[in-house]
Amino acid sequence: MTNENIIIATIAFVKETLKDAEGGHDWFHIERVYKNTLLIAKEEHVNDLVVKLAALLHDIADAKFHNGDETIGPRVARTFLNSVGVKDAICHHVIKIIENISYKSSLEKKENRFTSKELEVVQDADRLDAIGAIGIARAFNYGGFKNRALYNPEILPNLNMTKEEYKKSKSPTINHFYEKLLLLKNKMNTATGTRLAVQRHQFMLNYLEQFLQECEGKC
Repeated sequence: MTNENIIIATIAFVKETLKDAEGGHDWFHIERVYKNTLLIAKEEHVNDLVVKLAALLHDIADAKFHNGDETIGPRVARTFLNSVGVKDAICHHVIKIIENISYKSSLEKKENRFTSKELEVVQDADRLDAIGAIGIARAFNYGGFKNRALYNPEILPNLNMTKEEYKKSKSPTINHFYEKLLLLKNKMNTATGTRLAVQRHQFMLNYLEQFLQECEGKC
């Protein structure tokens, strides 16, 4: 199977697998991350097939929707990649990206953490979709999905969460901005990702200022 046909088959597989997914982690999230990946990859020297496959498969079975099991996504991705004849080296690289792309993984202290330019590109693409206008929409969509409060001034953000605390957090959605979303701009890996994150970051700051003023009855 040619690389082009592998990508076509992967897109079809992801669309079918995520057809009933929560709105912030559905096919359209994958499509946006894929487009962000292509944009960032233009400025980076990366393996084209690896970044495309990793972008398409990075959320094929997100642990948060599978009782926190972080092995399901890599396992589903590996089974699919093997079924379409992806070479072992490419498959291994894609799986390592899926295992290391999440924000919560960055909260875990690991020696000899896996790194690659391809991971940096796809991670930036995924993080861009977590901030800005879309990031705001996704945050509240997921908060509603989990029946979380929009905002509770008595529950302060936890700015020093461990990976396990992050996974178990049930804090109001507004707290998530301070605990993760506003931190992402300074965690971007690439020049393109950083440049794109700046405007999205400012949009979130403007939104939060308006939100909090409305909560206080000031506007």
